[in-house]
Amino acid sequence: MPPSFEIRPARQADGAFLGDMVVEAANWRSGGARPRHQVLTSPEHSRYVAGWMRPGDSGFVALDPHGQPVGAAWYRMLPRSDPGFGYVGTGVPELIIGVRPIWRAHGVGRMLLQRLCEQARAQGYGRISLSVERDNFAATLYRSEGFAVTQSGFGRDTMVKRLR
Repeated sequence: MPPSFEIRPARQADGAFLGDMVVEAANWRSGGARPRHQVLTSPEHSRYVAGWMRPGDSGFVALDPHGQPVGAAWYRMLPRSDPGFGYVGTGVPELIIGVRPIWRAHGVGRMLLQRLCEQARAQGYGRISLSVERDNFAATLYRSEGFAVTQSGFGRDTMVKRLR
């Protein structure tokens, strides 16, 4: 059965939706969700969407059958002076992914992840990184797609996938 969603390249106009997906990613646990404004005004999260789409940014958006966005995956090149949670080094893009809860476990995240890794490889990157809280169920998806833990921090792991 074909997927009930489609994937398209992210555009500059998707910035607000990417913000929504940062909030989804930050609030992946059920209950106790932080408000959108609190997540997006914190520097550790705002760096993933501020100024979207700048040179080096790339991503994809998943759409439901009605054309409504349900998930996104994108990467940014963050500088050593302002690294993200999954920063591993200069020249390694950091991936961010979020999927609306009702669309989780339907293949949306996997397809977004695969498309984004293909894009990074096509743009000449040798590796891509991400950060995941250790008890997040998405870590299983990342491992199944070839990501491996390279650094462990307080409650979270940095994972890297080799693209070449």
